[in-house]
This record gives sequence, structure tokens and C-alpha cells, in this order.
Amino acid sequence: MNHLAGRTLAVRSADNMTRITKSANGKAAIAARAWQLMFDYLIASAPRRARSLANRGLTPNDARALAALAAERGRTLGELAKEWACDPSNVTWMIDRLERAKLAERRPVASDRRVKEVTLTSAGVKVKSELMREFGSPPPEILTLGRAELGALERILRKLRPAHSRRPRRAQRHGLERT
Repeated sequence: MNHLAGRTLAVRSADNMTRITKSANGKAAIAARAWQLMFDYLIASAPRRARSLANRGLTPNDARALAALAAERGRTLGELAKEWACDPSNVTWMIDRLERAKLAERRPVASDRRVKEVTLTSAGVKVKSELMREFGSPPPEILTLGRAELGALERILRKLRPAHSRRPRRAQRHGLERT
């Protein structure tokens, strides 16, 4: 719900309220409305991703872990904890789940056998590839947009990607490189 009270625009969602102190048509207000719409669409499209995960007995955290891992290069639990801004015990729990599902494995680091790195198994590579292909398949609503609208949306979203996540399209599409 948007309403103008003086020079403050309130953008309301189910659990939060963001206040923008500009006119309703100012850049910050437009950005707030656009962000709210993107967030709402992401949440509304979540059941599709959840079904894909549930069909494999996976959770959103499992998908996050799979996306961060590769078969050819291991990651330490500490690296993952830092990247995900969480306690290392949470990472241990997440990797334990992937190991039980035979999607990942821990290996000692050659330079320090006390440190373990996590890599995907061949089954993990296969599941990750399937998930990334499914997650990368556009929802039906996106396909209703015209060619020009899709081109504009792609250009806008490409501008929003952080520089560290800009990688070759093929690798990104198949989830073969981590961010």
C-alpha cells in the first residue's frame, strides 16, 4: 500500500514498512516501489522453486550450499561461514545434510590436514546442474512480456548485478562457477 503523507511515502508489505522522505514521484520513491514489486514477485514465485527442491528432498539452504560448491575446487567451512555471514556450526549442519544425501564430501586440505574442504560429488554436480537449469527457466508470467520489455528488463537487471558476480553466461546458466 502506498500513500503520501506530507513528503513521506510509506511502502508497506506484510511485515515491514519503509519510509522514503521524497515526493511520491522522486527517484527514491520510485526505487522503493520497484524494489517492493521485485521482492513481491520473488516471494510469489518461491513455491515453484520450493517444489523443485522438495522433489529432491532438499531445502533452500541445501540449494544455497550446492550453488556455493563445485567438484573441482573445495571450499573450507570457514570460507562458507564467512560468505554466508553465519556461525560455522550452521555450515557444518548444512554440509552434514549434503553429505548424508551423498551430494558433497569433506576432504583434508593437502597443506593442512586439520582443515577440511568441501566439494561436490558427481551426484551433487548433477543435482546442482538440474536445479540451476530449473531455477533459470523463466516463470510463465515472464514469458508473457514482449521482446522489447524482456530486453529492457534484462538490461536493467544486468546493471544491478554486483561486479563480483559478473561471469561468463554459460558458466552462470549452468551453475558451474560460484559467486
